Amino acid sequence: IKTHPFPDPEKPSRFAGLREKVRNFNDKTDKAIIAYSPTGGVYEHTYWLRGIEESFIDMASNIKALEVLTERILEWMLRFWASYLKEIGDLVQIVQVGDDLGGQDGPLFSPKIYREIYKPKQKKLISLIKKNTDAKIYFHSCGSIYEYIPDLIEIGVDVLNPVQVHAARMESDRLKKEFGKDLSFWGGGADPVKIMSNGSARDVEEEVKRRIDDFGPGGGFVFASIHNIQADVPPENVAQFFETAYRYGVY
Repeated sequence: IKTHPFPDPEKPSRFAGLREKVRNFNDKTDKAIIAYSPTGGVYEHTYWLRGIEESFIDMASNIKALEVLTERILEWMLRFWASYLKEIGDLVQIVQVGDDLGGQDGPLFSPKIYREIYKPKQKKLISLIKKNTDAKIYFHSCGSIYEYIPDLIEIGVDVLNPVQVHAARMESDRLKKEFGKDLSFWGGGADPVKIMSNGSARDVEEEVKRRIDDFGPGGGFVFASIHNIQADVPPENVAQFFETAYRYGVY
C-alpha cells in the first residue's frame, strides 16, 4: 500500500483550459458554477481500490492497513484539490464532494470506524477546500445518513444531497426541523420508488407539495430529484414532478 503508484494528481493536463471555460460560463450565464469532484471520497476510494467485500473485511480485521490506505488516498486528494482550486477556486460558487455512507436502513458500516478513520480525513479535505475558495461545500451521500448529519455539519458541510427521504430516519420534516438552521438540502423532491416509479401523477403532485412544504420554509432548499430519475418512471410522472415544482415551489 505504501508504495502503490497512484497517478499524478497535479498533472497539468488535468486542468488545461479549465479556468478559461469556467470564466466563460460566469460571463455568459447567470448559473451557479459547481466544481464537481471527478472522483469519490476517501471511503469510496477504499472500495474502488480494494473491492467492496475486501474493504469491509479490512474494517473488521486489518484496520492498520485501512488506515495506511486512507492516508494515501487523502494525500492524493489534498494535492488534487489544491491544484484544481488554484485554477478555479475564485470562480465557483459550490464545491461538490461526497462519500456514500448509508444504506436504506442506516450506516453501511460502524459509525465508530467512520469517526475514527474517515471523518478526520474528510475534515482535512474540506478544510483545505475552504482555504482555497469561498464556495459552499455540497456533500453527496446516498442512503440513511441521519446519524452522520451532525458530523457532516461539524466538519464544514453546507449542503446535503441527495436527501433520500424514503430511507430510515430521513423524513423531510424531521431533517428540516433538526438541521435546517445549519444545513441546506439539495434533492429530496419525491420518493423515487413508491411515488415516482409506482405512483400516479396525482401522487407525484401531492408528494412534491409535501416535500416543498417541509423543506422550503425559510429557504435552504434546492428542489431536485433524489439522485437520478430512474428508467422505469412513467413520462407523465416526470412531467408532473417538474410542473408541480414550478407552479408550487417558487419563492
